Amino acid sequence: MKPVIIIPARMASTRLPNKPLADLNGEPMIVAVWRRAIEADLATVWVATDTPEIADAIQAVGGNAVMTSPDHPSGSDRIYEAISRIDPEKRYDLLLNVQGDLPTVAADTIRAVVEPLKDVEVDISTPVALIHSDEERTASSVVKMIGTPVSPRRFRALYFTRATAPWGEGPLYHHIGLYGWKRAALERFVQLSPSPLEQREKLEQLRALEHGMRIDAVEVDEVPLGVDTLADLEEARRRLAGN
Repeated sequence: MKPVIIIPARMASTRLPNKPLADLNGEPMIVAVWRRAIEADLATVWVATDTPEIADAIQAVGGNAVMTSPDHPSGSDRIYEAISRIDPEKRYDLLLNVQGDLPTVAADTIRAVVEPLKDVEVDISTPVALIHSDEERTASSVVKMIGTPVSPRRFRALYFTRATAPWGEGPLYHHIGLYGWKRAALERFVQLSPSPLEQREKLEQLRALEHGMRIDAVEVDEVPLGVDTLADLEEARRRLAGN
């Protein structure tokens, strides 16, 4: 397999305007995310954006940026356009989608999504982490992965939900919005219409499951901080200053 890491980034954010360019200890947040992807030491890293200022920020630190349409409804659509522009010859067959608002994500978490994709039956991979608090168990903002174990710390995902599930005694898993795609799977996915459960739960990955695609989840040891508010941004500053 030949992987590439693509970070989708756009300026439109209702809760934190201009989020990718928010100052994070002296540099734009998108640059911090790019640095985390570089630290994974796994593949070439590109930032896919619709905003020249974001591209300029990445290119100023020596990174790769590609311009994409401002009209994409999701990051998956953006990375599909990006890979089509970056690699029309289809040299890359594995795409890692690292969200542009995860400035604290660990290199090990990024690397973890590669292993399940070595299985010929797996289309998509994604990380999950064990839920420890009651707040996480019940919060609708915390997406839970329901899956059946296939090997230690790896699951075949059966469903994703904002509800507290599955019912009964046992562990619950917090889904982390980072994906590994086989290129052929991404090409198929972006041609599919949004599915009923995807629209009901507001979870894009359900489209893949509803159309019979296989997603495997791998357990990691962290839930990286997603920056959506000023409070999140302050916490990210604190964590990165500590490092």
